[in-house]
Order: sequence, then C-alpha cells, then structure tokens
Amino acid sequence: MIIAVDAMAGDHGPGVIVEGTVQAARQFDVQILLVGLPSELEKHLARCDARGLPITIHPASQVVDMEESPAESLRRKKDSTIRVAFELVQQKKADAVISAGNSGATLATAMFTLGRISGLRPAIATVMPTLKDPVVMIDVGANVDCKPSHLYQFGLMGSVFSSTIFSKERPRVGLLSIGEEHSKGNQQVKKAHDLLATSKLNFIGNVEGRDVFKGNTDVIVCDGFVGNVCLKLSEGLAESMMEMIKKEMSESLAAKVGYALSKTAIDRFKKRVDWAEYGGAPLLGVKGVAIICHGKSGAKAVKNAIKVANNLARENFLQNMEKAISNFGLVESSDNHEA
Repeated sequence: MIIAVDAMAGDHGPGVIVEGTVQAARQFDVQILLVGLPSELEKHLARCDARGLPITIHPASQVVDMEESPAESLRRKKDSTIRVAFELVQQKKADAVISAGNSGATLATAMFTLGRISGLRPAIATVMPTLKDPVVMIDVGANVDCKPSHLYQFGLMGSVFSSTIFSKERPRVGLLSIGEEHSKGNQQVKKAHDLLATSKLNFIGNVEGRDVFKGNTDVIVCDGFVGNVCLKLSEGLAESMMEMIKKEMSESLAAKVGYALSKTAIDRFKKRVDWAEYGGAPLLGVKGVAIICHGKSGAKAVKNAIKVANNLARENFLQNMEKAISNFGLVESSDNHEA
C-alpha cells in the first residue's frame, strides 16, 4: 500500500508529520509519499535518519491555512499539499491520504477530487474507548444539519467501518438521543429511529450520552454538531482527569508513594484514553480512503493514522462499502424524510 501524507499540515508543522511518517515506515509494511516543500521535508528526513526507508517526497508548492475557506482553497490553491495528495489517489498513484490540516478543506477537496459514493452523504467517524471494545461514533463534524436518511447512511457506513477495523460480524448500531424510548428525541431522531429499526442493520435502539463509554454499542450515530461536541468534551475530560490525578498524587508523601505503586495501571489508563492511540478520523462516503487527523497531532497520532489508512486500504474498504449498500439497501434523501 502507498499512503500520501499531507506533510505541511497541522499545528506543529512538518517536523512532527515527518517524524510520525518515519515511525510508521519502520513499523508497518507501507510505502509513503510525503507531499510538500522538498527543501523543508529533506531537512526533517535527515534529522530523523530516514535512510533506506520507503519514503518518497512528492512536491507541492502551496499550503492551505487552518482558517482558510475550503471553497477559496479549491479555487486559489490548485497545487496545495492536500489537493495534490488527493490527486495522487485519484491517479492511482496512492491508496489513501492522511492530513492534519484544515478539516473543512480536506472534506471539500476529497469530494472534489475523488467524488462521493453514489447516494451516500460523506461523514467523519471516530473511535472512542469504552469499558469494553472501542466504539465508532459517526458523524463528528462533517454535517451540522442532517436529514433522517443521512443518519441511516451514517449507521450503514459506521457498521462497515467497525466490521473492517474491529472484525465485528454484526456491529450493534445505536442512535444517540436524550432517552432510550423511541418517543424521545427531536423529529430528526425519531424519524431516523424508524429508518434504522426497519433496516437490516443490527439496530439496538436509542442510546443516551451516559451509555457511550459502557461498550454495549459498536456504532453510535448522530449528526455532526452533536458528535463534534461529544468528541471535544471527551478529549477535554480525559486530559483534565489526567491533570487531576497528577495534582492529587503530588499533594503528600503518601500520595506520591501510592502513585509509584500504581504507576503501571495509571499509564495503561492514560494510553487507553489517549486519542493519539487511535490515529485520525476516517472520512467515509468518498471514493477513496481519507484520514483526517487532529490539528495538534504529534508523531504518535500521525503514525497511528497511517496505520489505520493502511489497514482500510488493505481490507478493500470501498468494496466492502459497495457490498453493504447492496446487502442492506440505501435510503437516499427525500422530502418524505426531512427533519
């Protein structure tokens, strides 16, 4: 597999992107195309001692800023790193793309260059830790306003993703709402419940926010507004909890001794809730494999994003999606399903 990496994106610059790429090239059976300014990338590759690794630089002269309008970037920056990376997939010179840059521009560019799978509304999925196996939440930011038919499509895409990545035979799909009862939720959620309940998906009904981390659901469906709030809240809570633990453990000698004795368990917990362990969030519904990384991704997150992209490409994710559409059926947008 060949992964195209938008090497100039992210809050920390190309240094951490290159470092994560080098780590991935050393650990996984993958070839990598670093897309960006050759002079910059050569400097960072030398620093990381990447000699002999299957990493190639592919030049691109422009970079899309984090606050830049996606539409403007498409019009004005035709040689941007993100656009060139997606064009490599379009031209069959790469099998997947990862980027830690402007997520709106990444979404727009993916749809412009690759197109979307017929009938599907592209959405961003993310993996979150639970008391049991990880759960897939979709959508977490691509679609602020959704129709019930879109939520059904998210359930379908999330189910295929869970099956591909976690080998779930029949992923349990839940709909995020304010109560377990079918009567709870807004009109959008109620109508989506009806669509999911009558589908061939393994739909288990509504789930509440407090159920997200219990691990009794494999896929949680919501619109991008709610999903993004959940994602950011979860990240902030995990980071705050670790800071609280550190503070409490430094308050007294007894606490310091307790920390020393429990350090192994605390380190395991920290790893379990660290979003960087899950790499990036796949953009589902486009005709290609695309992973959107957090803007503040470090080398570990980039490395794991490349791992996810490589796994999806190897497992023929797009073919799996087309097969699922055939097996489960596709509910397309219509006036009858609007919220």
